[in-house]
Amino acid sequence: MDDALWAVIEPLLPKWPERSPGPRPVDDRRCLQGILFVLYTGITWQQLPLELGFGSGQTCWRRLGRWQEAGVLDQLHRILLAELNAAGKIDWTRACVDASHVKAKKGARRPARRRSTGARPAASTT
Repeated sequence: MDDALWAVIEPLLPKWPERSPGPRPVDDRRCLQGILFVLYTGITWQQLPLELGFGSGQTCWRRLGRWQEAGVLDQLHRILLAELNAAGKIDWTRACVDASHVKAKKGARRPARRRSTGARPAASTT
């Protein structure tokens, strides 16, 4: 990861407490590189090689969850999208919006109750 991208990401990350219990945490930049390595290669968290210095897969996985809860990934997504748009690097004619990004309309009318077409209700089988 280059320094310019890290300069955008680092201010978004939550700070560690000065006196946190346990061993000194893995550097955030190294953890992020480990997370990106797992996502890029498709390996499991347990397969993340310790020799690469990213920390354990468990550490990277926990840090990813912590950042997700803090809203870091949503903020980063918005910032990078704005920068790419300003640079003219996004082709909006190929954009797609689906229900995973747009909230469903709340308070819509419920359809009327359907009437039975049978002469009388069926007998219970239980």
